Amino acid sequence: MTLDLDLARRNMVSNQVRTWEVLDARVLEVLGTVHREDFVPSAFRGAAYADLELPLGHGEIMMKPVLEGRLLQALELTRNDRVLEIGTGSGYLSACLAQLAGHVTSIDLRAEFTAVAQKRLHAAGIDNVELLTAEAVHEFVPAQRFDAIAITGAVATLPQRWLGWLNPGGRLFLIMGQAPAMQALLLRHGDAQPETVEVLFETDLPYLRNAAPQAQFVL
Repeated sequence: MTLDLDLARRNMVSNQVRTWEVLDARVLEVLGTVHREDFVPSAFRGAAYADLELPLGHGEIMMKPVLEGRLLQALELTRNDRVLEIGTGSGYLSACLAQLAGHVTSIDLRAEFTAVAQKRLHAAGIDNVELLTAEAVHEFVPAQRFDAIAITGAVATLPQRWLGWLNPGGRLFLIMGQAPAMQALLLRHGDAQPETVEVLFETDLPYLRNAAPQAQFVL
């Protein structure tokens, strides 16, 4: 089984992630070494490297590997960066971010998710991730600013308070819009200049809690 998973991991990198325009050598190395199967629910261990969204429970999902690869590449992380992840989920993306950056703070609304992710990260020998249980859209107030922010769920509109959490020159990856046609965006926080936004690709992802569009009532 171990050999099969090792082969599946290599095939994921070569046949899925690389073909989706992820060419950053550091990102490919991380995706090729972090054991994704150790972060998925046990019932889906055999599908850890499939081109699928995997259910995590409570209506939450684990992103496809190709989307995780594009996110990691877009943020252009260095070992000096401090990263905020909004939506810990399984802890897999936290592990990948931790291999590319200096420190990761990851928050999730569900204490169950942060507790399980903590165990998985510890088992993987990853010790530069701080996990917090918090609501990100309205309540969370970070103790410092970050060089990069990774949003793992969709938002209908960008909460403006998140921009204040970025250092000058910081990057923010998010997926925004109305399902089923959303856009993956990379926002760069300028110093003396306004933010710039780059449209990366189109996709679809479940909304973060409190980030879905307001219901429209038509008479």
